[in-house]
Amino acid sequence: MPGRALYFTGSKSVSVREVSIPDPGADEVRVRTELSGISPGTELLVYRGEVAADLPADETIDALEGTFSYPLQYGYAAVGRVTAVGESVDDNWLGRRVFAFNPHESHFLADPSTLVPTTLPTEQALFIPNAEAAVNFAMDARPRIGARVVVFGQGPVGLLTTAILAEFPLTSLVTVDPCDRRRALSESLGADRSVTPAALDIDDADITFELSGNPTALDDAIDATGYAGQVVVGSWYGTKDVSLALGSDYHRSHVRVRSSQVSRIDPDHADRWDKDRRLDVVRSWLADTDLDALHTRKLPIDHAAEAYELLDDRPDEAVQVAFTYG
Repeated sequence: MPGRALYFTGSKSVSVREVSIPDPGADEVRVRTELSGISPGTELLVYRGEVAADLPADETIDALEGTFSYPLQYGYAAVGRVTAVGESVDDNWLGRRVFAFNPHESHFLADPSTLVPTTLPTEQALFIPNAEAAVNFAMDARPRIGARVVVFGQGPVGLLTTAILAEFPLTSLVTVDPCDRRRALSESLGADRSVTPAALDIDDADITFELSGNPTALDDAIDATGYAGQVVVGSWYGTKDVSLALGSDYHRSHVRVRSSQVSRIDPDHADRWDKDRRLDVVRSWLADTDLDALHTRKLPIDHAAEAYELLDDRPDEAVQVAFTYG
């Protein structure tokens, strides 16, 4: 059976192509994918054509070379097993389960140094990149004991961030999302309460996290933050316009707005932390955390178009969607 690879081919258009199964070079291994997960925030931007075409896909991930111009392969959550090794690679790699920051495809080649060996169950290992982002948000925010925290957006990244923050000794942890299902999941993962955007009644949060991908939510997050509080922006809005009401209230508020992104370690942490240490924390946390309820749909890779339509049109029906490869 030939290999298969998913391509984004235009606005709201994807195709799955048959490709040859590659043989590894001397310093490479070949991985057969068991499951790959859709990260709906970034991938829906790509799917909708809301990313500048000339922007590099990700300069920190070898498998994501090139730009966001169509057609392109994208994705960064693949779990599989090593099925072949190059002549210069230790045979101990054969048969290992690994996580890879790799697009959706049935087989791929990789430098072993870019892979994350894991003993986690396949479904749990899918959360490695989004859990790493969630850990990064918490590291950058530095919640203090007794902090009042609000998290906007309860997609996979937002839910994982909520679950991590719930382990801190906070005074309150409130989440905001328009979808009933996601709000219920949020409370099951430790939120004190979860509300719709219209029902939010907070203006004194110490920290707010904007993880919804909705530009309007950034204005709401600033409004919900109290004097000298902090807004941590983990969303990427792509080419969507962001309009903020930064009038006299904001001018006098001393509210700090900062970006937080997982590709690199913030220089404030770099003396003690690197990506490997952060990934060790992520894997340990995932090994102890039940996230089965977040897995809402598995579809064969040949049904990729259905998966993206589901996430785009009916977000209340799905949280983590994954592709299987037969």
